[in-house]
Amino acid sequence: MSIKSGLINGVATIEIARPEKKNALTIAMYEDMAVALQAAVDNPSVRAALITGQPGIFTSGNDLEDFMQRPPQGQDSPVFRFIQAVLAFDKPLVAAVTGPAIGIGTTMLLHCDLVYVADDARLAMPFASLGLVPEFAASLVVPALMGQRRAAEKLMLGDPFTGRVSSSAQPCAARRRAKPSKPSSRSESPTSAASEPARA
Repeated sequence: MSIKSGLINGVATIEIARPEKKNALTIAMYEDMAVALQAAVDNPSVRAALITGQPGIFTSGNDLEDFMQRPPQGQDSPVFRFIQAVLAFDKPLVAAVTGPAIGIGTTMLLHCDLVYVADDARLAMPFASLGLVPEFAASLVVPALMGQRRAAEKLMLGDPFTGRVSSSAQPCAARRRAKPSKPSSRSESPTSAASEPARA
């Protein structure tokens, strides 16, 4: 299973767990994340939700092979259901990012209430180089938060940028700096990636 969900101290955890494919997201994974977010909304014991990846990799974006075989069609597709679930989420939504966060890995952060970004995080929106339109309202939200020229650089050139750069641009509701990822086991709490935050 490539999406692991759980509940720890009132926090619903959604972990992207496909490290062998650099956490590339498939249609089935979008479905699982949408279901997990809705379950968190419906569960009165859940006070917040946390989205994480693996140590050193948040997500490399969409699994292009999977998307070519099953392209999203219609508002009822799992991709759009996930987007709608994020937008409609009525509890604090937190993301903890280490390593690459490509495409949807960056644009979903625009809609989180808190984002913890490790020093080794590399965010990128390479839509133009792939001949794609930016998703998740990025072409509207990024200019509003970063300014037109900085947004054009990130959206049109698609070059990776660090958590420190994104912090100074404030492209999310709130962005803090988290500890770099460690190659240790996952025996720690999923919330450890966001521990000891400090202003970037």
